Amino acid sequence: MKSKQRVPQPTIEAGQVWRMEGVTCHIGQVGKTLVNYKLLKGDTVRGPSSLGNKEVLLKHLKAKKAVLVKS
Repeated sequence: MKSKQRVPQPTIEAGQVWRMEGVTCHIGQVGKTLVNYKLLKGDTVRGPSSLGNKEVLLKHLKAKKAVLVKS
C-alpha cells in the first residue's frame, strides 16, 4: 500500500499574492512573527494595510482555501 505524500503549504514571503473567494491578499513585509498585508476586494488597487500575526494569517488562508497566485 502506498503512503500519501502531503504537499507542504508554502510559507508566507514578501511579494506573494493569495486569491480567495472575491478577495486577494497582497503580502508586504514579513517579520519574525508579524506580517504586513492588504486584503483587496475585486479589482481595487488601493486598500488599507493590516498588520497581523503570521500564524493567524496562515490559519485564515487555509480556512478560506486560498490559492497562491504570485510568488
